[in-house]
Amino acid sequence: QVQLVESGGGLVQAGGSLRLSCAASGRTFSSFAMGWFRQAPGAEREFVAATSWMGGSAYYADSVKGRFTISRDNAENTMYLQMNSLKPEDTAVYYCAATPAYSGGHSPGAYDYWGQGTQVTVSL
Repeated sequence: QVQLVESGGGLVQAGGSLRLSCAASGRTFSSFAMGWFRQAPGAEREFVAATSWMGGSAYYADSVKGRFTISRDNAENTMYLQMNSLKPEDTAVYYCAATPAYSGGHSPGAYDYWGQGTQVTVSL
Protein backbone atom coordinates (compact mmCIF):
# COMPACT_ATOMS: atom_id res chain seq x y z
CA GLN A 1 0.00 0.00 0.00
CA VAL A 2 1.19 3.52 -0.75
CA GLN A 3 -0.48 6.86 -0.05
CA LEU A 4 -0.03 9.77 -2.46
CA VAL A 5 -0.65 13.45 -1.81
CA GLU A 6 -0.32 16.08 -4.54
CA SER A 7 0.39 19.75 -3.98
CA GLY A 8 1.49 22.82 -5.90
CA GLY A 9 -1.51 23.46 -8.09
CA GLY A 10 -3.01 26.90 -8.51
CA LEU A 11 -3.96 29.69 -10.88
CA VAL A 12 -1.33 30.95 -13.31
CA GLN A 13 -1.35 33.08 -16.44
CA ALA A 14 -0.57 31.59 -19.82
CA GLY A 15 3.18 31.34 -20.30
CA GLY A 16 3.79 30.92 -16.60
CA SER A 17 5.15 28.00 -14.60
CA LEU A 18 4.11 25.75 -11.76
CA ARG A 19 5.77 22.84 -10.00
CA LEU A 20 3.61 20.03 -8.74
CA SER A 21 4.76 17.68 -6.00
CA CYS A 22 3.56 14.21 -5.10
CA ALA A 23 4.54 13.01 -1.65
CA ALA A 24 4.41 9.26 -1.08
CA SER A 25 4.21 7.27 2.14
CA GLY A 26 3.89 3.61 2.89
CA ARG A 27 5.90 1.10 0.95
CA THR A 28 9.36 1.70 -0.51
CA PHE A 29 8.95 4.57 -2.94
CA SER A 30 11.81 3.45 -5.17
CA SER A 31 9.99 0.20 -5.98
CA PHE A 32 7.18 2.08 -7.72
CA ALA A 33 6.95 3.51 -11.20
CA MET A 34 5.19 6.86 -11.03
CA GLY A 35 3.07 8.88 -13.36
CA TRP A 36 1.18 12.13 -13.75
CA PHE A 37 -2.26 12.25 -15.31
CA ARG A 38 -4.78 15.03 -15.74
CA GLN A 39 -8.50 15.34 -16.21
CA ALA A 40 -10.35 18.35 -17.53
CA PRO A 41 -14.10 18.78 -16.96
CA GLY A 42 -16.07 16.43 -19.17
CA ALA A 43 -12.94 14.74 -20.48
CA GLU A 44 -11.25 11.40 -19.95
CA ARG A 45 -8.26 11.16 -17.64
CA GLU A 46 -5.19 11.48 -19.83
CA PHE A 47 -1.53 10.62 -19.52
CA VAL A 48 0.90 13.48 -18.95
CA ALA A 49 4.25 11.98 -17.94
CA ALA A 50 5.78 8.95 -16.26
CA THR A 51 9.04 7.90 -14.73
CA SER A 52 10.55 4.50 -14.03
CA TRP A 53 11.15 3.38 -10.47
CA MET A 54 14.70 4.72 -10.21
CA GLY A 55 13.99 7.72 -12.44
CA GLY A 56 16.25 6.52 -15.24
CA SER A 57 13.52 6.74 -17.85
CA ALA A 58 10.91 9.41 -18.50
CA TYR A 59 7.98 9.47 -20.89
CA TYR A 60 5.79 12.38 -21.97
CA ALA A 61 2.58 13.02 -23.81
CA ASP A 62 3.21 14.83 -27.07
CA SER A 63 1.12 17.75 -25.84
CA VAL A 64 3.56 18.51 -23.00
CA LYS A 65 6.88 17.39 -24.45
CA GLY A 66 9.46 20.15 -24.21
CA ARG A 67 7.40 22.10 -21.66
CA PHE A 68 6.98 19.69 -18.72
CA THR A 69 9.67 17.78 -16.85
CA ILE A 70 9.03 14.85 -14.54
CA SER A 71 11.51 13.98 -11.82
CA ARG A 72 11.67 12.09 -8.56
CA ASP A 73 13.70 12.15 -5.38
CA ASN A 74 13.62 8.66 -3.92
CA ALA A 75 15.42 9.81 -0.77
CA GLU A 76 12.57 12.27 -0.13
CA ASN A 77 9.78 9.94 -1.37
CA THR A 78 8.61 12.71 -3.69
CA MET A 79 7.90 13.09 -7.38
CA TYR A 80 7.70 16.40 -9.21
CA LEU A 81 6.24 17.82 -12.36
CA GLN A 82 7.81 21.08 -13.51
CA MET A 83 5.40 22.78 -15.89
CA ASN A 84 6.65 25.66 -18.02
CA SER A 85 5.08 27.68 -20.83
CA LEU A 86 1.65 26.77 -19.54
CA LYS A 87 -1.34 27.06 -21.87
CA PRO A 88 -5.05 27.37 -21.11
CA GLU A 89 -5.52 23.86 -22.47
CA ASP A 90 -3.33 22.57 -19.62
CA THR A 91 -6.14 23.45 -17.21
CA ALA A 92 -7.20 20.28 -15.38
CA VAL A 93 -7.02 18.39 -12.14
CA TYR A 94 -3.62 16.74 -12.01
CA TYR A 95 -3.20 13.35 -10.36
CA CYS A 96 -0.14 11.39 -9.43
CA ALA A 97 -0.22 7.63 -9.62
CA ALA A 98 1.98 4.71 -8.66
CA THR A 99 2.40 1.10 -9.65
CA PRO A 100 4.78 -1.54 -8.23
CA ALA A 101 6.65 -2.08 -11.46
CA TYR A 102 9.71 -0.80 -13.31
CA SER A 103 7.56 1.29 -15.62
CA GLY A 104 3.86 2.09 -15.59
CA GLY A 105 3.28 3.31 -19.10
CA HIS A 106 0.56 5.55 -20.50
CA SER A 107 -2.62 3.83 -19.40
CA PRO A 108 -4.40 4.88 -16.19
CA GLY A 109 -5.42 1.25 -15.75
CA ALA A 110 -1.79 0.26 -15.24
CA TYR A 111 -1.56 2.22 -11.99
CA ASP A 112 -2.75 0.89 -8.67
CA TYR A 113 -2.55 3.91 -6.40
CA TRP A 114 -3.78 7.46 -6.92
CA GLY A 115 -3.66 10.78 -5.13
CA GLN A 116 -6.63 13.05 -4.61
CA GLY A 117 -5.59 15.52 -7.31
CA THR A 118 -4.57 19.17 -7.43
CA GLN A 119 -6.24 21.80 -9.58
CA VAL A 120 -4.21 23.67 -12.18
CA THR A 121 -5.91 26.60 -13.90
CA VAL A 122 -4.20 28.56 -16.68
CA SER A 123 -5.79 31.86 -17.64
CA LEU A 124 -5.31 33.88 -20.80
